[in-house]
Amino acid sequence: QVQLVESGGGLVQPGGSLRLSCVASGFTFSSGTMNWVRQAPGQEVEWVSTISRNSDIRDYTASVKGRFTISRDNAKNTLYLQMDNLKPEDTAMYFCSRGGIRGPGTQVTVSS
Repeated sequence: QVQLVESGGGLVQPGGSLRLSCVASGFTFSSGTMNWVRQAPGQEVEWVSTISRNSDIRDYTASVKGRFTISRDNAKNTLYLQMDNLKPEDTAMYFCSRGGIRGPGTQVTVSS
């Protein structure tokens, strides 16, 4: 079955960096777009970024543009999110998603 497993979250100070990973299985990873979404406590799920199947199109929500970079390695069935210059408002559970399916998520906390 389709499985997505995120990792790489943690506690980081403002201005710091983290690299999230998402390993996919159970479907043809290279055949379609992949997304990162996030959910802060008490808030709705927010779309963060999307990457096309061959990485030629990448899009970001305005609040992370210039700070986050989405990438993928189709040979490894893995999606990445490089997050730089992190801010407290980036604190959330981060999920990778495909076709409405999400993994269990990885927690990112930005705090001094």
